[in-house]
Amino acid sequence: MKILVINGVNMNFLGIRNKEVYGNKDYNYLLKMIEEKAKELKVDVECFQSNHEGAIVDKLQEAYFEDVAGIVINPAAFTHTSVAIRDALESLSCIKVEVHISNISDREEFRHRSLTQPVCNGQIAGLGLDGYTLAMEYIVNNVNGR
Repeated sequence: MKILVINGVNMNFLGIRNKEVYGNKDYNYLLKMIEEKAKELKVDVECFQSNHEGAIVDKLQEAYFEDVAGIVINPAAFTHTSVAIRDALESLSCIKVEVHISNISDREEFRHRSLTQPVCNGQIAGLGLDGYTLAMEYIVNNVNGR
């Protein structure tokens, strides 16, 4: 079973940008956490991060042709702006879980609306980095029901 984890714009700046919102752990810490969870769940995981909307769309389209059981996606700021990422997600029939480190509904008003969530199976927001591992567990526990 393969899970694809996609991180959007500025996620490579974890531990650098807005520590009061996103915490002190850096992006490499997140990658290690995801890899450890994948070993525990006995799944393959691929992590991808880009600051470019088109690269994320390309990765989602690649997933259509691969045997991906599920996608964990944190589109970051693209959550609120990208119809292109939304449309690419909508094309995929695998399980898709949107993740946000912070509680986007408790932040600036422009962050309250997610264009991508309606085409995902669910959203985890405000649980910090644990949201990624919870999304991975959800995928593993629900993939056979598809």
